[in-house]
Amino acid sequence: MNADVSAFTLVKTTTIESLNIQYEEYEHLTTGARHIHLASDNNENVFMVALRTVPTDSTGVAHILEHTSLCGSKRFPVRDPFFMMIRRSLNTFMNAFTSSDWTAYPFASQNKKDFNNLLEVYLDAVFFARLDPLDFSQEGHRLEFEEPTNPESDLVYKGVVFNEMKGAMSSISSQLWQAVGESLFPDTTYGVNSGGEPENITDLSYEQLQDFYQTHYHPDNATFVTFGDISAKEHQFKIQEFALRHFAPLNKRIEVPLQDKFDDAIRVTKQFPISEEEAQGDKTHLVMAWVLGNIRDPLELMSTHLLSAVLFENSASPLQLALETTDIGTAPSPLCGMDDSGLEMVFVCGVEGSSEDKLEQLEALVLNTLQGVADNGVDTARMTALLDQLELQQREVGGGGYPYGLQIMLSCLPTAIHRGDAAAALNIDPILTQLRESIQDPNFIKSLVKRLLIDNQHRVSLVMTPDTKLSQQRIEEEKQKLAAIKATLTEDEKQNIITTAAALKERQTVDDDPEILPKVDLSDIPPVTDTPTFSEQKIANRTATFYPQGTNGLSYQQVITQLPTLNEQQSALLGIHNRVLTDLGVGSKDYLATQNWQTQVCGGINAQSSIRSNLNNEQNVSGYFTLSAKG
Repeated sequence: MNADVSAFTLVKTTTIESLNIQYEEYEHLTTGARHIHLASDNNENVFMVALRTVPTDSTGVAHILEHTSLCGSKRFPVRDPFFMMIRRSLNTFMNAFTSSDWTAYPFASQNKKDFNNLLEVYLDAVFFARLDPLDFSQEGHRLEFEEPTNPESDLVYKGVVFNEMKGAMSSISSQLWQAVGESLFPDTTYGVNSGGEPENITDLSYEQLQDFYQTHYHPDNATFVTFGDISAKEHQFKIQEFALRHFAPLNKRIEVPLQDKFDDAIRVTKQFPISEEEAQGDKTHLVMAWVLGNIRDPLELMSTHLLSAVLFENSASPLQLALETTDIGTAPSPLCGMDDSGLEMVFVCGVEGSSEDKLEQLEALVLNTLQGVADNGVDTARMTALLDQLELQQREVGGGGYPYGLQIMLSCLPTAIHRGDAAAALNIDPILTQLRESIQDPNFIKSLVKRLLIDNQHRVSLVMTPDTKLSQQRIEEEKQKLAAIKATLTEDEKQNIITTAAALKERQTVDDDPEILPKVDLSDIPPVTDTPTFSEQKIANRTATFYPQGTNGLSYQQVITQLPTLNEQQSALLGIHNRVLTDLGVGSKDYLATQNWQTQVCGGINAQSSIRSNLNNEQNVSGYFTLSAKG
């Protein structure tokens, strides 16, 4: 074991008190693979291997590779090992993600044997994937006849990712974001669609998929991240044994370059498909977007988050208020805010429900609002409250259905992927201390908004106009493309299409042997699970129940009351009531003052309703209304 562990060398270690973890960073001596271990006394251990996947086109190669790598591997040659492991595992999380410039494979478990079982399956799937041509046809794209055994019928495209992206790219938000990326990043991977554009996916060949796998799914392009109470040495022994010892250095550095800055802001007009029925009224989207600093600078990253909060935290924020109350559009754009998922941050604002001729009005509104912040600044108390919100977001445990350790991993992953200081990205306390000092100077926020936005010419003003003919035009183009392909097919090629369709259908009926995969037995499961302890106190003549938990110093409160019987109209309005209640004014405070007040004293107040069954009779259900807050 020691010989294998010595394959890694310790690069850095530091304690991050705010997260109650010990940060350890290692490098694999042979391949250069990076291992970040977040040591914690948490028994929900989490593993993730992430790879830089930097496509140069919109064929969706990284996305399709994520799918096909999960279709069986060298040691576990079954069609769907992940789905089969769900039934043989005690995992608390299993998934895979494809981002614009990385692909990650995470899992979590509270059972050590189960964790090690999953680790073997994941390592084999990532580094020793079978990449069967049939799996590429199934998951990526393929040609089939509309009548599978009739070569005289029309050709159609099929494939999981092909169909998935047709659905995803029908969303106007997805099309908007893709248009922003294409406009701001004409020379880097953020200008292409990593998930794949349906019209480009069909250009990807099996050989191109293999080539991408060989270069991008190599350990010297990998970052391993682990969290929990299993030691780094134990992880490294298994990572070395089941993966890294089989590889030599590839010596190919994969990275995303910085986009060359624009000398002048640009304007771009694009179209999106819409039906005749939906096209009534103003449906144009107008957005302005900027490229900001890069995420490897933790002070720049947190300063940009602060500026975004100043402008967009809630309706009391100047840019949010301007976009909510203007008659240029019907509502703020769904893209409003700051994105830090890539190497360079992007800030977006705009409106939906507008018209093409109002772009100059939007530009004037946004730039005048930003100039107002540059001229007048922001009250120090407000700045302090917004910094408190950023700190709360950093400290919070749980949420979003992800294990706590995975949340921490994902918060530092973009920095790690781009070879930045992941420890600095996690340990924001020194940055917060520095910013608390900086905001005492009224000129801090004034100069920040000028530098990042007002004086920044790396900006696009994007007009997305509706086109009622575009959808049918794309359908016709696909039909013509398929007809042209069919016209050139030889008899052998037609037969190959029929044979592939039959092979895929037959493969779906084959039962793989599940015993190829590891599993946990009943004997591996603890007989007793942890039950939360609680205490009760009387507060204002009501019973308050307290549950002590490790929450990194935060307190969570819920006020729960049983709902009366509601009629049909009241039930229909309940969701709207819950959505707007906490945004309204309270007492003598209007809605703007109330939202500002919430920002100052807590992490926001939320209203929701639920239906719960009686513990002793699941058929006996009642409705409940809950107000919740944290701070």
